Amino acid sequence: MAASELYTKRARVWIPDAEEVWKSAELTKDFKNGDASLQLMLEDGTSIEHKLDPKTKNLPYLRNPDILVGENDLTALSYLHEPAVLHNLKVRFIDSKLIYTYCGIVLVAINPYETLGIYGTDIINAYSGQNMGDMDPHIFAVAEEAYKQMARDERNQSIIVSGESGAGKTVSAKYAMRYFATVSGSTSEANVEQKVLASNPIMEAIGNAKTTRNDNSSRFGKYIEIGFDTRYRIIGANMRTYLLEKSRVVFQADEERNYHIFYQLCASSHLPEFKTLKLSSANDFLYTRQGRSPVIHGVDDTKELSTTRNAFTLLGINESYQMGLFQVLAAILHLGNVEIKDKDSDSSLIPPNNRHLTAFCELVGVTYQDMSQWLCHRKLKTATETYIKTLPRLQATNARDALAKHIYAKLFNWIVEHVNKALITNIKQHSFIGVLDIYGFETFEINSFEQFCINYANEKLQQQFNMHVFKLEQEEYMKEQIPWTLIDFYDNQPCINLIEAKMGILDLLDEECKMPKGSDDSWAQKLYNTHLKTCSLFEKPRMSNRAFIIQHFADKQVEYQCEGFLEKNKDTVNEDQINVLKASKKFDLLVELFQDEEKATSPTGQVPGTGGRTRLSIKPDKGRDKSSKEHKKTVGCQFRNSLQMLMDTLNATTPHYVRCIKPNDFKLAFSFDPKRAVQQLRACGVLETIRISAAGFPSRWTYQEFFSRYRVLMKQKDVLSDKKLTCRNVLEKLVQDQDKYQFGKTKIFFRAGQVAYLEKLRADKLRVACIRIQKTIRCWLARKKYLRKRSAAITIQRFTRGYQARCLAKFMRRTQAATIIQKYQRMCMERKRYRQKQAAALVMQTILRAYMARQKYQGLLREHNAVIIQKRVRGWLARCWYKRCLVSLVYLQCCFRRMKARRELKKLKIEARSVEHFKKLNKGMENKIMQLQRRIDEQTKDNRSINEKLVSLETSSTAERERMRGELSRLRGVEEDAKNKGNQVTLLLEQLEKLKKELSSTQKEKKTIEDWAQTYRDEMEKMVSELKDQNCSLKKEKDDLNRLIQEQSQQMTEKMARAIVEKTQQLETDLNEERSRYQNLLTEHLRLEEKYDDLKEAMVSSNVSKPGHRRTDSTHSSNESEYTYNSEYAELEEGSRAAEDVTRGIDTSLTLKLQKRLTELEQEKQSLRNELENREDQFQRARARDDVEFKKARGAELEYESLKRQELESENKKLKHDLAEIRRSLLGNAATGAGAPGSPAYKVVLEQLNASCEELEVRKEEVLILRSQLVSQKEAMHHKDEKETMTEPSAYVEDVSKLKDAGELKQAYIGLKDTNRSPRFMHKPLEVSDLLSRLRLLEHQLQTQRRSYDSEVESLRGELQNVKEENNRQQQLLAQNLQLPPEARIEASLQHEITRLTNENLELLAEDPTASREARVIILRRMVDLMEQLEKQDRTIRKLKKQLKVYSKRIGEMGAGQTEGQTSPGQMVDEPIHPVNIPRREKDFQGMLEYKKEDELKLVKNLILELKPRGVAVNLIPGLPAYILFMCLRHADYVNDDQKVRTLLTSTINSIKKILKKRGDDFETVSFWLSNTCRFLHCLKQYSGDEAFMKHNTQRQNEHTLSNFDLAEYRQVISDLAIQIYQQLIKCMENILQPMIVSGMLEHETIQGVSGVKPTGLRKRTSSIADEGTYTLDSILRQLSAFHSTMCQHGTDPELIKQVVKQQFYIIGAVTLNNLLLRKDMCSWSKGMQIRYNVSQLEEWLRDKGLMVCGAKETLEPLIQAAQLLQVKKKTDEDAEAICSMCLALTTAQIVKVLNLYTPVNEFEERVSVAFIRTIQTRLRDRCESPQLLMDTKMIYPVTFPFNPSSLALETIQIPSSLNLSFLTRV
Repeated sequence: MAASELYTKRARVWIPDAEEVWKSAELTKDFKNGDASLQLMLEDGTSIEHKLDPKTKNLPYLRNPDILVGENDLTALSYLHEPAVLHNLKVRFIDSKLIYTYCGIVLVAINPYETLGIYGTDIINAYSGQNMGDMDPHIFAVAEEAYKQMARDERNQSIIVSGESGAGKTVSAKYAMRYFATVSGSTSEANVEQKVLASNPIMEAIGNAKTTRNDNSSRFGKYIEIGFDTRYRIIGANMRTYLLEKSRVVFQADEERNYHIFYQLCASSHLPEFKTLKLSSANDFLYTRQGRSPVIHGVDDTKELSTTRNAFTLLGINESYQMGLFQVLAAILHLGNVEIKDKDSDSSLIPPNNRHLTAFCELVGVTYQDMSQWLCHRKLKTATETYIKTLPRLQATNARDALAKHIYAKLFNWIVEHVNKALITNIKQHSFIGVLDIYGFETFEINSFEQFCINYANEKLQQQFNMHVFKLEQEEYMKEQIPWTLIDFYDNQPCINLIEAKMGILDLLDEECKMPKGSDDSWAQKLYNTHLKTCSLFEKPRMSNRAFIIQHFADKQVEYQCEGFLEKNKDTVNEDQINVLKASKKFDLLVELFQDEEKATSPTGQVPGTGGRTRLSIKPDKGRDKSSKEHKKTVGCQFRNSLQMLMDTLNATTPHYVRCIKPNDFKLAFSFDPKRAVQQLRACGVLETIRISAAGFPSRWTYQEFFSRYRVLMKQKDVLSDKKLTCRNVLEKLVQDQDKYQFGKTKIFFRAGQVAYLEKLRADKLRVACIRIQKTIRCWLARKKYLRKRSAAITIQRFTRGYQARCLAKFMRRTQAATIIQKYQRMCMERKRYRQKQAAALVMQTILRAYMARQKYQGLLREHNAVIIQKRVRGWLARCWYKRCLVSLVYLQCCFRRMKARRELKKLKIEARSVEHFKKLNKGMENKIMQLQRRIDEQTKDNRSINEKLVSLETSSTAERERMRGELSRLRGVEEDAKNKGNQVTLLLEQLEKLKKELSSTQKEKKTIEDWAQTYRDEMEKMVSELKDQNCSLKKEKDDLNRLIQEQSQQMTEKMARAIVEKTQQLETDLNEERSRYQNLLTEHLRLEEKYDDLKEAMVSSNVSKPGHRRTDSTHSSNESEYTYNSEYAELEEGSRAAEDVTRGIDTSLTLKLQKRLTELEQEKQSLRNELENREDQFQRARARDDVEFKKARGAELEYESLKRQELESENKKLKHDLAEIRRSLLGNAATGAGAPGSPAYKVVLEQLNASCEELEVRKEEVLILRSQLVSQKEAMHHKDEKETMTEPSAYVEDVSKLKDAGELKQAYIGLKDTNRSPRFMHKPLEVSDLLSRLRLLEHQLQTQRRSYDSEVESLRGELQNVKEENNRQQQLLAQNLQLPPEARIEASLQHEITRLTNENLELLAEDPTASREARVIILRRMVDLMEQLEKQDRTIRKLKKQLKVYSKRIGEMGAGQTEGQTSPGQMVDEPIHPVNIPRREKDFQGMLEYKKEDELKLVKNLILELKPRGVAVNLIPGLPAYILFMCLRHADYVNDDQKVRTLLTSTINSIKKILKKRGDDFETVSFWLSNTCRFLHCLKQYSGDEAFMKHNTQRQNEHTLSNFDLAEYRQVISDLAIQIYQQLIKCMENILQPMIVSGMLEHETIQGVSGVKPTGLRKRTSSIADEGTYTLDSILRQLSAFHSTMCQHGTDPELIKQVVKQQFYIIGAVTLNNLLLRKDMCSWSKGMQIRYNVSQLEEWLRDKGLMVCGAKETLEPLIQAAQLLQVKKKTDEDAEAICSMCLALTTAQIVKVLNLYTPVNEFEERVSVAFIRTIQTRLRDRCESPQLLMDTKMIYPVTFPFNPSSLALETIQIPSSLNLSFLTRV
């Protein structure tokens, strides 16, 4: 591909920059071959000209497309070079806050200098079991890959963590070890994984220190081997250390600290146990104050020391050893403060009584004189003599510091040795994973011996890394069978040879150390002479003769100062000082530190990396010359040997690399310095990995991924059925140069840049398509806009014209209306004048006529009412007498019939007992038929009499009707009289004329008072207007108060309802939390129980069993006492002896710990149960308290409102009083003048006053109504929980029926008379309409009586028909009985008689309940007697049959030898019994199963242990095992055998546990026993006898309740067992669903073509395990359907199924969301659509199963909102507000994580800006929520078992023969 095709206009490139290292620019002009420069424009808009190198003509690096920026793997970039790598890391670190990135096989980790929540247990669980390329980069992914490869390949693994100081190496190694400890666990209770983690704080305390680059920098290297057994569980660990920085003990640079342990001791010096150390502040000691930074921000040294001491204790270092260690450390601090003064120029001295030297000597147990002597002197030995030489002050100070360093090094080695001893195990190690935490490449201003060794180790590690990377590339090419050539990569072997080869730097250094007068200068000269001219990697500085330069890998030149090399390589110390310390008799630990070298070596046999060997001895021993030479190895030689051992170990393992990068030197959180980052990338080999990858085929695609991505570049004819051939044909057309790609077996390999070229072609094709789509859409939008405007114009015109027409029509209508209004107004005025005159005349006529009519009417009414009362009372008395007679007759009949029934029953009993009954049976039946015939005749006679009565009643009713007609004619006569009296009105008219004349005279008198009336009228009008205004204001105030009351009432109601709802929700939440805690404790209890059982089995198998003793099932369960209640003391002793036999040989401490833990769990379980009950009581009390408070508040409010009403009422009374005064005054004034009351003015004023009074009365009534409403509300609130029953007056007949005696009748009669005499019956005369209505009332009563008579006749006819049917039925029964055998005939007749008597009893009860109650009791007693007799006869018959069978069997045995012709007595017995076809009614079973005590084990074995859900159990009744067990339990309760009940329940519980332990991973088994356990629990409740559980039972089921034992405690135990089974079921389902969820919900494309494959070219590890199969959403739905159908088939309760489905959906949602949050490649718009579609399919499944209301849909809400978040717009503030209001189920951390991970799949999508994410964070800042990122996939909702009674009758259950339970007997 030519450069001109890539370097075109708008192409982006990288150009070098001094500040940012690399800067992005865009071409403004196409590049052509031969151009000397490029025209570029920077991102800030600056245009520049970039000149090309005239020699190389190398073009600048091309920039990757934006869609590739932020990739998880750097090798997936199309253009692989340094700027692309740096930019990708920066974008991930700064924008996405992602600190981990893959670079091929290397994990690049950037230190965020901030605590991140990505290392919790939930993250560990999310990465556990995942392939390395499936999840986002993480240290846990590397650890999981190492763990997986160790288990799969049976090969040891290594994780190599390297980087600069402060880059986070120690933290990364610590998290890797935490991962192994979490996912693997340990094989014993020794908690090895905790010990491995506990070694971290110890090693950090003694080996880490604060530097200018890191607050917790490791100043030594360590390699920890974590050992695993054959099941890949941690069994131990081993630690090797390298090159401890001892010089830090005596010297620290500015802003640095000594090792943490010294500051921890100084900070804890106030503790009582540290008083003897005589420590104080760290600023008081020379060794801790030199760096002038004794405190680390955010670190509490006192607390850290406590952590260190706890870690020591956990690792087995007891308190005495710890105090010894602290004594040694304190002694080192005091030794540093020993002041040495000059005595003269060649000698020095220590002043006497130096307190620090005194403290040192006391702490280490040596004499002050010896120590002060050898600190200032040393011995010189010759062949014959030994001299003591004084030391000058400087040499003495150096000797003191050397002693301090040596002591600390020995102490460090001793601690490492004991840590290894604590981590070692006796179990054979199968494999191990090593974690190497070693210093990275270091360069300082002054580099000395330590930096030289560190960089030498990094050279060796880099060489091993390069070889491994090249090997992996070679394996990949060979696996895909593509041609490959050797890749040239940097080999640093020359540099390694320069250091370690013969005559290398280390050899020359050791040689110089052996020289008597060797010095650093002479060694430097030897280096110059040897290597300066022969090795190009060695150089000499220009300005120094005591330094040298080595060119390390990645072109790193480091200058080393020779000063101090020899001294540090020798690592000498004064032997006399060591001898003084060895002579300590008070401090054994100090002597142990300085033992011989063989004893001081670590348990693994390696040579410790720290030097510090004692080289001087007081007496030379020639016999030890050889061994002393071996022990005099220099530090460099030791380090080279240990490094070679390390390389051998790493080469024997599979390495995994973690490169830690320090982003800046100022420890700023998420701040990226490109210069520092690129230096470290070059130094750690990341860029070398990139270069090796780029030299081959870095981009790799599977054929399916390539086809899915670049399908847009293919034509329809290019698409073939063979995807591989299709991809080959398309590539040959698109890329002409075949060297740019290669076809492998499963992948296509591309050279660097080819994917970018294909992406360019794809983007161009999509851009052309987008332009076409935009063109079409814009055309459509423009046309639509035009049509909309045209339609709008037409509409406007239409409405305008219509408006004009309406205006004209309106004008015409108004003109016509005005004319009509005038006409009618004039007419109304004339009509009003006429009506006023007419009304005056009519008023006077009306008054006179009304007065006369009322007088007459009242007289008629009184007479008529008296007649009615007499009639009603007489009728009522007659009816009462008739009813009493009827009741007496019925009672008499009942007594007579009862007497007859008793006699007949007595006869039947006598006949049943007598032998003659069989003979007289037929005769008795004939008598019964004759009796029935007589009864029919009697019924016929009764019917006739009733008909006669009916005829007489009809006759009487006819007479009554005639009487009423006469009354009607009389009333008509009265009406005629009324008409005649109307003629008297004329006379009244004449009187009216006289009155008119008097009125005219009074009008004349009225004129005298008109003037006064006019003035008074004005005053009254003014007063009335004022009153009206006041009335309006009062009305308005009343309305306002009403509205305010209503609002306050509504607010108060809503507030209280809200508070009650919130309190209820809070209590429900607390209840669920307590329930969850309780169920988690049950799970923990079960785990400890299983572990205890495993230990018992292990101990039993390890011990040799005694002869004659075998472990039985009765001693199998260690916790049988948990389920055994009311047991006897002897049984407890027997159980304890059995437990002692089983646990003999177990570790006593472990057993005590387990027993203590079990006791604690039991106590906590009981406390939780009590707390749960207390919470429920609190909930009830709180609810009652809230109700009381609400009532009080409401009552106070109502009282306040009543006071308001009283004030209004008082004001109304006052106004009324004023009006009354005005009226009285008016009447008084009017009385003074004649004729004033009749004047018009008087009438007007009086009318106004009356109107005001009426208005006030209306207002008063409204106030009273309102008060009554308030009072009723108050009473309703006060009696809210009580039901008040208001007794309404019953019907007239019912009231009359309650009157029992004559006194009551008299009172009723008097009441009726008073009612008729009341004034309301006397204000009107009797009219014709009233008479007609009363006549209609009488006719209605007659019709009602007629209907009642007709109904009575119909009932009599029905009774007659029933008698006929009864007769027929009796005849049929008689015929049937005659055909039966004698025994059955007797039984049938008795049964028939019982039935007949029962029916008669029921009929009597219906007729008269009180009279028939006694008869019913007697009949029931007789029925019970008959049933008892029948049962006795049945038992006697069964007993006789059994005896007969036994006798016949014996007779058959006795007569077997006789001849056939002889007849034996047995045959004579058998003959009458031989026929077996005699019909016999079977006896009702009691729903119990009887079994023998010795059959209990067989019952449990056949019904529980050997019963399989598949096969036999599938065809059974759901819950049949539970029913059988309960029926057996019922029999044990029936016989009152407590031992049998206890053993049966205990065996059942233990057997269920055993089968679940054995087959706990089988879903069908767990589901089957969950269903049966719940059914057994429901049976215990249903038949417990508690009223709460019995209300759903039938009468028969209530008879089967337990009678002797209360099993409430066992119900709780079985409920706990059901909870454990439920949790086991959830775990089983989770194990089945877990592999399907991610593949089916995220990875599989349910909607084909929506989720476009992102061009990542993600290179999964070649060693990763390939997926066994691809699961789809259909797989998940099928599995869910299988779960559902299995549970339904097993008869699981519907409510329990809902809870299981809810838990299933929670697991699906949580796992899917967690993987989405940890996978950047899944966070895209198209994936959001895919997820929403998958969720809709799950909801459809719920809908099909009818489970939409089970709460399962709500558990998917976080996943739904995450999918919506991927699809919504993410630009403006409105979008941010919408996201905040939409994502309520997601936490802030989850929302920000999704936004950070959002990755466009196409160029047309945009990334989420950092500013938008910050806006989201600002808006969500006030949320109170958990900072946890991932959902807890192990969370299990607390389960409840709602009571579900069974309608199945126990006596109907049949036991199939397939269960092999023939030993059970139905009772």
